[in-house]
Amino acid sequence: MNIDTSVINSINGGGKTGMPASQSDELRESFMTLLITQLENQDPLNPMENAEMTSQLAQINTVSGIEQLNDTLNGITAQMNAGQTLQATGLIDKAVLVPGNTVKVHSDDESGVYATPFGIELDRPAENVQLTVTSQSGEVVYEKSLGAVRAGVESFSWNGTTTDGDPVADGSYKVSYRVTDAEGETLQSDALNYALVNGITPADENGSVKLDLGGVYGQVTLDQVKQIL
Repeated sequence: MNIDTSVINSINGGGKTGMPASQSDELRESFMTLLITQLENQDPLNPMENAEMTSQLAQINTVSGIEQLNDTLNGITAQMNAGQTLQATGLIDKAVLVPGNTVKVHSDDESGVYATPFGIELDRPAENVQLTVTSQSGEVVYEKSLGAVRAGVESFSWNGTTTDGDPVADGSYKVSYRVTDAEGETLQSDALNYALVNGITPADENGSVKLDLGGVYGQVTLDQVKQIL
């Protein structure tokens, strides 16, 4: 007489986690009841072998171990989410570089022309990085060779003037890069733009904490923050 393996599969949740504790306890009790019944009604001439009993007991112990592991992992996940939320809270009102290619220019009588910082992310060192700034209409307003740039994240600033030195109009501009190595081969690069963290959104069901960067930039996750300015 063997215990119906469907009981074991039900306790295991078909390989899935997250079964309610009350349901799991009920199934475990049913398993033990079936095992005791089996022992009481086994054929005396053909008793259950020790190996068979050990195997079935091992299965119920495995279920208990999986549940304990799930509880531990849930606790670790909760701590990680709390840590991410705390880290994200520390970025409120901070300026960051995130993926994007926008530069905003603002001028006033006191400080003159101001352009927001921007940056680049490289997987490999570059021999030369050529910067181009264009208007919303696509007109090139500024070009400059930034020279060699190391791998990783680098930030730059622009004084808000054209290549000839004339102030540009207030508004949004786009930056782009042409990146080459020592052999003149083009390298992959990612443009980064300035944003101000206005607030945070608590972790969702996926454990992702998001930063609110305002209406223009929307929301980003912590791993999208490439540099804190």
